[in-house]
Amino acid sequence: MDISVTEFESCYQNLGSVTIIDIREKLEFQTFNIGGYNIPLGILLKNVEQLDDIKNSEIIVICQRGLRSETAKRMLTQHGYTNVRNMTDGLMPEEN
Repeated sequence: MDISVTEFESCYQNLGSVTIIDIREKLEFQTFNIGGYNIPLGILLKNVEQLDDIKNSEIIVICQRGLRSETAKRMLTQHGYTNVRNMTDGLMPEEN
């Protein structure tokens, strides 16, 4: 089951056992991030073995708009990760 930004914000304090993977590029991550690991989508599969110890843990994948993170969710699921959620709204700030 995926998660929206609103849902994420409402339960963020209770996410101690959740792993956040930000799959945006390094510059995007450095400009603004909410923490977690920065593993850009283009190199995610090359580094997937490094995440084996959290294969059955809850993982939330995030990006700017939720599109790249949806791809990352599918990739991780295909590699046996059992509890991956996509932040569907992404990190795009609201426009005024």
